[in-house]
Amino acid sequence: MGKKTIFSVALFLFTLGCLSQTELVVGTYFKKMGNEKHNIEYTLKLNSDQTFSFHSYSNNVSGLPQIVNKYGKGTWTIKDKIITLSTDQMDDYDDKNTLDFTNSKARFISKSPRDKSDREIPNSLQFYESDIFWIKSLQITKK
Repeated sequence: MGKKTIFSVALFLFTLGCLSQTELVVGTYFKKMGNEKHNIEYTLKLNSDQTFSFHSYSNNVSGLPQIVNKYGKGTWTIKDKIITLSTDQMDDYDDKNTLDFTNSKARFISKSPRDKSDREIPNSLQFYESDIFWIKSLQITKK
């Protein structure tokens, strides 16, 4: 086997590993919390083209305004189960999309293939870094 063949096989395996990791995290993540007087819902869509969209919905019966919608969009990357989100001020930021996800990072959580127990561990994202204070420490589960 020549050096070119070994290099080609190694590159193929590396690319395959990266693609499978990306496909595992692609999807819609959702979290709902609150009660009958104040509901909050978060929806994050990670698309296969490495873009994302985020929607925060809040319905506070005694709030002014009662219903608040916040949006954000941008691009995402993954490395070693760490999702990094960023917002381009020129392309992703407008009158509707006002959340800036630059400097936002989340850990992808999933059941380890070595875990043979019956316990259910849903795929989720655990934010641990963000300039948006209410995003930091948010855990959001894949639908």
